[in-house]
Amino acid sequence: MYGKKIRELRIEEGWTQDQLAKMINTTQEQISKYEKEALDLNTDMLVRFAKVFGVTTDYLLGLED
Repeated sequence: MYGKKIRELRIEEGWTQDQLAKMINTTQEQISKYEKEALDLNTDMLVRFAKVFGVTTDYLLGLED
């Protein structure tokens, strides 16, 4: 669920994976893996994504709309 949300939010903002990666201090490769859910989302990264997108962690996890 989180991968789809991250991808949708990134596209809505008009950001590339590389741009997003720089904003949250990671790599484009990791962003790709998060979007495919090939990499588990730890608490630190969950909070980073929530802050950059201006959403709650519950939203990213699919616990709220």
